[in-house]
Amino acid sequence: MAKILIIDDEVQLRGLLARIIALEGYEIVQAADCASGLRALEREAPEVVLCDVKLPDGNGVDLVAKLKAASPDCEVILLTAYGNIPDGVQAIKNGAFDYITKGDDNNKILPLVARAVEKAKMQLRLRRLGKQVEGDFSFERVVGKSASMREAVALARKVAATDASVLLTGETGTGKDVFARAIHGASRRARENFVAVNCAAFTKEILESELFGHKAGSFTGALKDKKGLLDEADSGTLFLDEIGEMAPELQAKLLRVLENGEFIRVGETKPTKTDIRIIAATNRNLEREIAEGRFREDLFYRLSVFTIRLPSLAERPEDIEEYIRHFIGYFSARMARPGMQPGAEYLRLMRLHPWHGNVRELRNVVERSMILAEKETLRPEDLPSDFRPGGAPAEPNDPLLLSDMERIHIQKILKYTCGNKAEAARLLGIGIATLYRKLEVYGIK
Repeated sequence: MAKILIIDDEVQLRGLLARIIALEGYEIVQAADCASGLRALEREAPEVVLCDVKLPDGNGVDLVAKLKAASPDCEVILLTAYGNIPDGVQAIKNGAFDYITKGDDNNKILPLVARAVEKAKMQLRLRRLGKQVEGDFSFERVVGKSASMREAVALARKVAATDASVLLTGETGTGKDVFARAIHGASRRARENFVAVNCAAFTKEILESELFGHKAGSFTGALKDKKGLLDEADSGTLFLDEIGEMAPELQAKLLRVLENGEFIRVGETKPTKTDIRIIAATNRNLEREIAEGRFREDLFYRLSVFTIRLPSLAERPEDIEEYIRHFIGYFSARMARPGMQPGAEYLRLMRLHPWHGNVRELRNVVERSMILAEKETLRPEDLPSDFRPGGAPAEPNDPLLLSDMERIHIQKILKYTCGNKAEAARLLGIGIATLYRKLEVYGIK
């Protein structure tokens, strides 16, 4: 229920207005002057304030600025017996939602209040979302208390305060994207865009267009001008994942961005200036790539002003349980299954696994375990059928054939995704074509 604060020294008019608005289901708070209105604002946190212009201890137009300063998300509607343009203009400048005349505009009050309430709620949602986003871009998201992870976080915190280019190295699935976002979130660019692109996901031509943008007519299909990701990331951070997969021709264009702060869109000749910070990541050995002629040495030195190596999960087994509990908490909220916990034997088997896919693989196994689990405590039988502790081969005396276990597992995953095969393939860690082939083999509709 939205709360409305009415500030007016005329008792009868204030009471009448309160009754009319209360009939619409709003909670009403009343005040007779500026001082009591400010106190009520602080105490009650209303979404909307209806305020008279003429008050015993001040002017409502001036009060608007104080109300907005005390509660930026609330909306203020000014009411006056004698409207005039200068007061109306100043009220809007001070942050008022609207300025209306009493009596003549009574029929406008209720719809106006409804719109103001909706705007106030939207402001609050946006503010909460902003806090969530800030949380997503913080080092608090980094899980792990091992010495190697603490060292990586300490280095990242130091470089975050600068504009230096950063190269994140390490095996696939070690959390390079999380680190890149955290570095951006702790930098002076935190309020600007963070733009991420996987260089391995596109052909050379598409990646060039995506990064640098293009001019209409520059190639077949370029029907209109298009801004690239460098434009989107201007003043912010551009994260280039899998930088080792970038074609040599694009490496030369990226080098110009790092050296001169400018780039040329596809089909143009005039350079465009940009102010961005670049964070790159790779699971390749770039020094070896340089030696074999696949990566530019000058670009490597520009990118690796500050290099942070992220340790694999195998190097920090003491973090495995913390990750398991973290992901259980994360998926519990999304699956509406509070109270889930890992059992002792489940944890023991998870610690035995080599985790070649690192944190990404562990997250996948936990999610699938929770889908399969029928009790609040995760047990060994909740582990996916293709999961083998220590990477051991299947036991020959298993009660079910592997094919039977796989069929049952796929059916459970499909039931969880409500038949969404693309989502099921993601959870199973296989391609969509592979899933369709298995569905045909097992006769699953």
